[in-house]
Amino acid sequence: MNEDYLRQTARQLVQPPAAAAEEFEAHRDGLAEEHNRRLALRPDLEKRIGAGNLAMMQDNSRNFCRFMSSMFRGYDPEVLVQTVLWVFRAYRSHGFTTLYWPAHLAGFIELARARLSPATFAALEPHFHWLIVNIPVFTKISDEQLAAPLDASPSHRVPAAEEG
Repeated sequence: MNEDYLRQTARQLVQPPAAAAEEFEAHRDGLAEEHNRRLALRPDLEKRIGAGNLAMMQDNSRNFCRFMSSMFRGYDPEVLVQTVLWVFRAYRSHGFTTLYWPAHLAGFIELARARLSPATFAALEPHFHWLIVNIPVFTKISDEQLAAPLDASPSHRVPAAEEG
């Protein structure tokens, strides 16, 4: 499985209805903050995000909600794939482990299911499901990209402003 696989499967996702995108956007900030509160209570959090990365994890939750909100308003499979790959590379280079993503996404899905209307959750859930089932693919590809020599693939490097 590679980026082409991710693109092909991402193309199968559909743009949610405008009402679902609007409801998600209305709850976006509250979802991010509650998700951060819940993650911070996990006794295994530091093992998943690395020492000293709580603020970065909190930013990730807020950015995740903003990004998904933008995807729900104007879905673009290529942007989804490339952004998630960038996130995996960037956060892993800062000490986040691959154990973070299942906890992050499963916890967020649980919260979204509880906070959003059933119709909205049903419209958005395929996007969340796609993210969670493709964690191994994102991990494999980001492993390869992180192991590649920096000059071999400049488009896969973390921008200088994002490096730690």
